[in-house]
Amino acid sequence: MQVYLLKSIIAHIIIKLILEKTMPAQYLEVHPKNPESKKIKEVVDCLMGGGIIIYPTDTIYGLGCDLKNSKAVQRLCKAKGIKPEKINLSFICQDMSHIAEYTKNMPTNIFKLMKNLLPGPYTFILDANTNVPKILDTKKKTVGIRIPNHPLPIEIVQLLGNPLVTTSIKSEDEILEYTTDPEEIYEEYKHQVDIVIAAGYGGNVPSTILDCTSGIPILVRQGLGVFEP
Repeated sequence: MQVYLLKSIIAHIIIKLILEKTMPAQYLEVHPKNPESKKIKEVVDCLMGGGIIIYPTDTIYGLGCDLKNSKAVQRLCKAKGIKPEKINLSFICQDMSHIAEYTKNMPTNIFKLMKNLLPGPYTFILDANTNVPKILDTKKKTVGIRIPNHPLPIEIVQLLGNPLVTTSIKSEDEILEYTTDPEEIYEEYKHQVDIVIAAGYGGNVPSTILDCTSGIPILVRQGLGVFEP
């Protein structure tokens, strides 16, 4: 009797694991300019539980999770096919004071530049403070910071209370580097993430990257944001 019960329990666990692994992501349609608060909460609940989401920004669709959930970050790295210690970490903050929680004091000229350009299609590489290695167990000394000009990721971060790790969704297409159709993104990632937020077509030009670690902004990648030294 005990052996039969044990086999039954094991079979139940195996079935549960199979179902969890193959359960497709939720395809969540959200208004691009006025995100429904109920749907934002649904996304945040998923993130708090260690979920991974795909969401729109002011540039391209991104893959993200809660910065302070290490297991979720590991899942995100697996979905991207990279090792956690090798990830070029970027995350979304809600405002300048939020950025200060994870970066070292920046020169006045860099602060003014960020104030002028954000929110917008820019990623600023800054010196990370000790909070970042503690969260991710990495030796990274720099971090990429974004405040996109898009209401959806900002509202997610505000309700979550933590930054949102962000990395781009790339396409295998030789002509179109970034996938813009959320339905196509869903078909590709539906077994790797928990929610795909569809808010219309995304862009196919990434953010402009500025390295500010030397105190002088250096253009690393020319993207959607205009930058004149």
